[in-house]
Amino acid sequence: MADDELIRLAGYHRVATRYTDWRGRKADVPPATLVAVLGALGVDASSPAAVRAGLERHRERERALPPTVVVRQDQSGGRTDARILAKLHRSLGPGGDLDVRIETGEPDVLDAPSAEAARGGPVPLDGLEGDVPLGWHRLRVRQGSREESAALLVAPASLPRPPRMWGLTVQLYSLRSRGSWGIGDLHDLADLAAWAGRDLGAGFVVANPLHAAEPMPPVSPSPYSPMSRRFPAPIYLRIEDMPEYAAMPPEGRERFAAMAARLRDLAGPLDRDAVWTAKLEALEAMYRSVPNIGDDPGFREFRERNGAALRAFTTWCAISEEQGTTDWRRWPAALRDPRAVLGEPRHRPRAGFHAWLQWRLDQQLAGAQKAARDAGMPAGIVHDLAVGVAQGSADAWIYRDELASGMSVGAPPDEFNQRGQDWGQPPWRPTTLAADAYVPYREMLAAALRHGGGLRLDHAMQVSRLWWIPEGGSPADGTYVGYDRDAMLGCLVWEARRAGALVVGEDLGTVEPEVRDDLADRGVLGTSLLWFERDADGRPKPAERWRELSLATVGTHDMPPITGFLHGDHIALRDRLGLLTRPPAEEAADHREQLAAWLGVLHAEGLLTIPPDEVLRALADGSDAYDPQVVAALHAFLGRTPARLIGVSLADVVGERRTQNQPGTIDEYPNWRVPLADAEGRPVVLDDLVEDPRVRAVLEQVSRASS
Repeated sequence: MADDELIRLAGYHRVATRYTDWRGRKADVPPATLVAVLGALGVDASSPAAVRAGLERHRERERALPPTVVVRQDQSGGRTDARILAKLHRSLGPGGDLDVRIETGEPDVLDAPSAEAARGGPVPLDGLEGDVPLGWHRLRVRQGSREESAALLVAPASLPRPPRMWGLTVQLYSLRSRGSWGIGDLHDLADLAAWAGRDLGAGFVVANPLHAAEPMPPVSPSPYSPMSRRFPAPIYLRIEDMPEYAAMPPEGRERFAAMAARLRDLAGPLDRDAVWTAKLEALEAMYRSVPNIGDDPGFREFRERNGAALRAFTTWCAISEEQGTTDWRRWPAALRDPRAVLGEPRHRPRAGFHAWLQWRLDQQLAGAQKAARDAGMPAGIVHDLAVGVAQGSADAWIYRDELASGMSVGAPPDEFNQRGQDWGQPPWRPTTLAADAYVPYREMLAAALRHGGGLRLDHAMQVSRLWWIPEGGSPADGTYVGYDRDAMLGCLVWEARRAGALVVGEDLGTVEPEVRDDLADRGVLGTSLLWFERDADGRPKPAERWRELSLATVGTHDMPPITGFLHGDHIALRDRLGLLTRPPAEEAADHREQLAAWLGVLHAEGLLTIPPDEVLRALADGSDAYDPQVVAALHAFLGRTPARLIGVSLADVVGERRTQNQPGTIDEYPNWRVPLADAEGRPVVLDDLVEDPRVRAVLEQVSRASS
């Protein structure tokens, strides 16, 4: 157990020294973990003398102005300047000797440079005409002889509640059509949204993260371990929708058609390497076919608007191709600092190509959202934001000072993942992020919301705390590191308000109760999974007692689809992979008990006419006779909850049995490479899906239940 001084130092830096595990038991964090985590935060705790010096430095900084101040508008109509002063007094100490001035209208991230001219000079906070407006400003504070300044965000009190609606959830890469090149693309997303909105009355489509992957093979299959969360992945481009495609000579288009045909004939797991190799060849040919593309006014505007972030990302792409690896830690030392290489002429031509890809992606993303809104969807596309990026990635290179080296984000052991999880992603350093006025975080949010009506936060605890794992340790060797939740949520709500978007947080697993309360208070919806919605006695929670402010679904991408779950496929899979921590027979008995309870609820509610015992006997015999009825009944139950959003997975609707991702594995299972198929394993393409009467029947029932 750590000594008192180390515990105090850790507490000052929001590093947990004890935590409550998933069984409700208190666990002490080993001293070695505390020392390693504090070191990653820039705090030396390697010896008792270093700890005492760290405590002294903290005492010296206790009464300093924080680099970023975030306040909420008062929901009751009170003045914001009073809230700002109250927050300053908490940081600097009480007293009336504070001279506070404010520069309103500080240029915001991604705004045009001309916005600088709109900023007014500093005026006394109490001399403002009217209240402090929403948005970013700058505070100038004088206390005695000391003068300090800080960025100021006045965030909305809350996001408006979205209307009650239902929508689809989809792993886009798995949803292929007869027009896509081996994986689902943005044209498929637009078609799916148009059909679901126009014909079925869906209000949204939640897609997996479309974040940027590697610019050359091998391409990581996981959309939740990207190279950048700031930019999307060109693998989702539809080649035939590119303006340059129409200008290609006939022989070029014929060659592209042959390439696409070969990709559509690929069997087995999805092959991103083959898809990206073919698409990259086609994209390069189209780029070469257009002279002076850099002079296009639209392209110039796009590059100017995205500024330094785009230059850094595209330079990383160019260097990665040049060096044959995306891991900047393996590059020559002269290339590891982005500030030293952004102006090098040799990277500009290839960086220009990657900037062009991002421009075309921006247009196709806009087209997907337009198709959704034109089909009558109130929200449209809801984009998924991964919790982090891969080690050695573009963002880890660009934001190397803001990310904690030697640390990885994950999750402690819990009920579903009893060995814990290590996601291999460096976390934000809270103090550095605050010193940068949260600009990297704000840019990322703004980019994700640019062409969408909503944002899903994977692992919503990222706004409050993350489980940091020292390099080389197991997930059980980690601890929680806290973030300024007011600031993180303030940035999130402000960006969503600007975009007119809703926000859903995946608040599953071990979550501090106050986090759920804060999310709800800010208008951020939670996530309710049917299989996890149980009372304290373990029985299914009645529909009327589910949360209203939530996205309600049956499962998630880390769990088997309904049909696979009914048949216990996940137990057999985890047993085969060595992931179970108790005998398979115990797992199966527990699963059968849980399933019997839910079938009993569905039968009692009149949603399932078949007696539960009969369904269980059929499942025990390996029969799938009642699977469609159970799938429909579960979704009808969701419709009886007060949840604002009802999510229906395409995998559930078509009867898919395979999970998209098995936590705790890397190559042992084809994670994120499972193409959409029915219960018999036959591929399902989008063109057939929209004409399938069974699919339509289930979704129309959901639509009626959710209205």
